[in-house]
Amino acid sequence: MAFQACARAVYRGSIHSLRLSPRVSSYVISPSLVRGHRLGPADDELYQRTTVTLMQKEKEGGAMIHSYSPTGFNIDGNRVIGPCAVIPPAILQWNVGSHKDITIESLALFYMLEPRIEVLVLGTGGRMERLDPEVLAFLKKKGIAVEVQATEHACATFNFLSSERRITAAGLIPPPVSTELV
Repeated sequence: MAFQACARAVYRGSIHSLRLSPRVSSYVISPSLVRGHRLGPADDELYQRTTVTLMQKEKEGGAMIHSYSPTGFNIDGNRVIGPCAVIPPAILQWNVGSHKDITIESLALFYMLEPRIEVLVLGTGGRMERLDPEVLAFLKKKGIAVEVQATEHACATFNFLSSERRITAAGLIPPPVSTELV
């Protein structure tokens, strides 16, 4: 009965209406049920992590990037338009426009996974761009090695690491349209 009252109060969003019966001396409400804010980079240690069992080292290797263009990528036969996050076996849209949009928040997808990614390969477009040193220091603190390269080289590095059965992920921004005459 006390559990039902607790569940109703949490469902209605008011924990102030909870009353304890004489038989119940305490109750536990998860902080994730009553928080009213979005998670930030510092909050990841407070809440349960997501576990991805499919990222375990597989016998046949990981995903392979077959080609790239200014519009997107061909990853294991899947055509991806725009920037993407490759976390084998998943391929996700990555909400960045350029290397300037790569922040601690935009990388949350990569550092909150369990088992932890060994290497994160970042392709910054047509050329290698410098990232904010705070972002790199944060990832190093999380135990993730980072390779920042032009997208062309990042695709090759990701393929090599995947073929070596390393737990690796990639954040890739398509290179711009070449203005050179052929």
